[in-house]
Amino acid sequence: MLSRRQILALTRRRCFQQTAKVTTWNALASSFNILPQKKYDFWSKNVGLFEISQLQTPEGFRVLKDEAVRRGWELLDKAVQSKPGEETIILFDELSDNLCRVADMADFVRTAHPDSGFAEAASEAHLHIGTLVEELNTNKNLYLALKRVTNNEEIMTRLDEETKTVADLFMFDFLISGIHLKSNDRQRAVQLHEEILQLTAQFLQLSNASVAFPKEQIPESLHKSFSQSDSNIVVSGLQCDNPDHLVREASYRLHYYSNPETEKILSRLLRARHEVARLVGFDSFAERALKSTMAKTPENVVKFLNLLSSKLKPMAEAEIEDLRLLKERDCEPGPIKAWDLNHYVTKSKEKKFSIDQVLFSTYFSLGDCMNGLNQLFKALYDVTVCPVPTQKGEVWSNDVIKLVVSDACGQVQGYIYCDFFNRAGKPQQDCHFTIRGGRQLRDGSYQVPIVVLMLHLSPPGLGQTPLLYPSALHNLFHEMGHAMHSMLGRTRYQHVTGTRCATDFAEVPSVLMEYFATDARVLASFAKHYKTRETLPETMIDSLCGADKTCAVTEMQTQVLYSLIDQKFHGVLSQSERSLHEVVHEVQSGHHSIPMIPNTSWHLRFSHLGSYGAKYYSYLMSRAVASRIWEKFFKENPFNKEGGLKYKNEMLRHGGGKDPVKMYQDLLGEEFNTNRLVDALIDDVTEEK
Repeated sequence: MLSRRQILALTRRRCFQQTAKVTTWNALASSFNILPQKKYDFWSKNVGLFEISQLQTPEGFRVLKDEAVRRGWELLDKAVQSKPGEETIILFDELSDNLCRVADMADFVRTAHPDSGFAEAASEAHLHIGTLVEELNTNKNLYLALKRVTNNEEIMTRLDEETKTVADLFMFDFLISGIHLKSNDRQRAVQLHEEILQLTAQFLQLSNASVAFPKEQIPESLHKSFSQSDSNIVVSGLQCDNPDHLVREASYRLHYYSNPETEKILSRLLRARHEVARLVGFDSFAERALKSTMAKTPENVVKFLNLLSSKLKPMAEAEIEDLRLLKERDCEPGPIKAWDLNHYVTKSKEKKFSIDQVLFSTYFSLGDCMNGLNQLFKALYDVTVCPVPTQKGEVWSNDVIKLVVSDACGQVQGYIYCDFFNRAGKPQQDCHFTIRGGRQLRDGSYQVPIVVLMLHLSPPGLGQTPLLYPSALHNLFHEMGHAMHSMLGRTRYQHVTGTRCATDFAEVPSVLMEYFATDARVLASFAKHYKTRETLPETMIDSLCGADKTCAVTEMQTQVLYSLIDQKFHGVLSQSERSLHEVVHEVQSGHHSIPMIPNTSWHLRFSHLGSYGAKYYSYLMSRAVASRIWEKFFKENPFNKEGGLKYKNEMLRHGGGKDPVKMYQDLLGEEFNTNRLVDALIDDVTEEK
């Protein structure tokens, strides 16, 4: 029989053995893997949202808005009275920063804050500041103050490159508002801008709205596959992955039905955009939209897209044939239809690579993924990401985690608030919000940037570890690319901080991060089973990387189609007598391997026509640039510090303060060439990882 001492010793040894098996994480991983429970803090001081003391309550938005307006008029007077030169541009940027610090932060709060009081107060402040910005863009005295700088060749010669860029951007804002026009034309431009805002909002609402059809119009056998309300069938989206081809077809035809009301609004929006572009001196809205981009002109965009389309077409047709054979083996003979594509792409991936999303997720705990990002950023940019405690009232939800980004000397580069988990009322989207832009202050210090990263992950149960599916891992890396663009930018002016740059360049840092997210060496560096700590097996890594390439050509061909439609709609076409449906049919017939379905209008659901407006091609061009950067600096070694620092210094630090084409050429040492960019994309979707 064991003595009491022996029993106690054995118990201690067993407890130690059990404890030794419990997974331990460092501070960063623990912050994300062990989520804090709701706490009640009655004694600490409320510091206000984002540590803005006025935002202890929703009423603080009115105080911030009033102060920004008062300070704005002061800065306007100073700018108007300043001697033409660099000081004028500095005052313009201070005016911009003064307004953006309220408007940007309010834009996020109205979108994501769970308290309706805060959301409504933020929305009101955002609208008020937006109205003031419109007023300033038509302020003649402010315009003339800037014109005295930009029209003076001697002054412009003395300015540094970033200051010239900012001056030109401010002037462009004035010109597209029609400030230089005669009174009647200027008034018409203002009316058109207001109409465009209203029509865009209407189109976005309709393009995302559910639709209802009387039950008698739908075969009874399909009723159970859709939501029902009274005597109607309600369709809220596509059922791409439904194994029943009849349900897939029905959901496609119903979701994309040719809605005359939406078609009318989109047509009016395109005409209004075209008219306002012509008023301010452009041949089309596309020409106006592309002036400050990498592409520069609509002609360059269309050349890029047409060349890419011609090279993709034979490869896409081969992929579609493979899918057709897969469909045939499912006892569904006939061509691949629009409603079949996603379903059989998924089946093809499962057949070739046996991707078990749940199994993979056990190797991608959120904390391990954040550790992987931290290791990558330290290796490439010599910066570290660390969690910091938040104070009472600083965050809008208990599960928001604050990170500080610091350089090797401990200097703070910026702050990232991570709002990763779903909650009631939160938008189901992954995105990056600028709360405060970086800029050089007059005393020589730097106003460090603050951003929010929003994901829509399912919150884990009590005591459970948050695990990511591969697609969520991919999105996390993408959004962190945007965040690091903001963190590492060191622009002199807030107006061009971080992601405030040309649209077709803004996605380069985030798309580049997608290459790291699917690189076997990067995955092996952090992907460990959340319980056993076993490293993700090489065979699983190979499957994941291989699945990423499945039907990548057809996916890219679809992006080309969307981009060409966007260009057609915003080019001279907006004055054409042809219907939008006719144009879509013509473009799809020439550039996609799956024909358009009669009596459907997918373009009426393509909300990016409202939000991008002639810039949807940007993702493809950004991907081409990111591919060239990956190929040159990171393909051989994804942890290449020399390449990382060069990329950081030649691109990331400049934000929008330098011509993106010049950044490309300075970094890569090669001409910005359409053929090279197209070849990079073709290599991207065809070569083995």
